[in-house]
Amino acid sequence: MNQDQEHLKMLSVFHYVVGGLTGLFACFALLYVAVGIGVLLAPACSSNPQGGMPANVFGWLFIIIGAMFFLGGWALAIAIIVAGRFLAARKRRIYCLVVAGVACVFMPFGTILGIFTIIVLMRPSVQQLFEAVPSAGAPGQ
Repeated sequence: MNQDQEHLKMLSVFHYVVGGLTGLFACFALLYVAVGIGVLLAPACSSNPQGGMPANVFGWLFIIIGAMFFLGGWALAIAIIVAGRFLAARKRRIYCLVVAGVACVFMPFGTILGIFTIIVLMRPSVQQLFEAVPSAGAPGQ
């Protein structure tokens, strides 16, 4: 039982680290946003003598895609950090399992963390640890 608690504590710390790294790497998408803004603000891009697609479309495309990756990356980072808090408190095991599965997308760190989290959370002794902690909204408290 003590080993399970130690594993959950280490997983919680690693969730904080991987969540921070995910948020950091998500900031690289802001480069696409900056390029899109640069394309929109460039005076040479406002006119299109060839009759093709205007450069403003590409500018907005870069901004939208960059913003989506940025927001998605930060949403994943926050979800991973929240799962770390829940692991430390031994609450919401299913949420932690779902986030571990989604974190596998963030290779290689999230994949390693997700696999180890799933392995630890599937142990019957760890399931009992999560069931032993009373939830905040339980009746009679």
